[in-house]
Amino acid sequence: MSGKLAITLRKSLITFPEDQRRTVRALGLRKLNQTVVLPDNPATRGAAFKVRHLVEVQAVREDEAEGTVVALVVETREAPDA
Repeated sequence: MSGKLAITLRKSLITFPEDQRRTVRALGLRKLNQTVVLPDNPATRGAAFKVRHLVEVQAVREDEAEGTVVALVVETREAPDA
């Protein structure tokens, strides 16, 4: 599991339990449609899985030559329509 994950908050936290709000906050997400790039490890994947109905996850890789992040969509999970 090398690489990084781009995690985007796609659904409002209103009406969701406090533990899910804290998980989203721990991922570094504060606002709707905000995206953070985090290391791809079991802890990050577990947190994203816990709030999978609120976030969209994309696999990304870091371009070795320039150090820039290039997005590669491997699996996208979108919030279900309510």
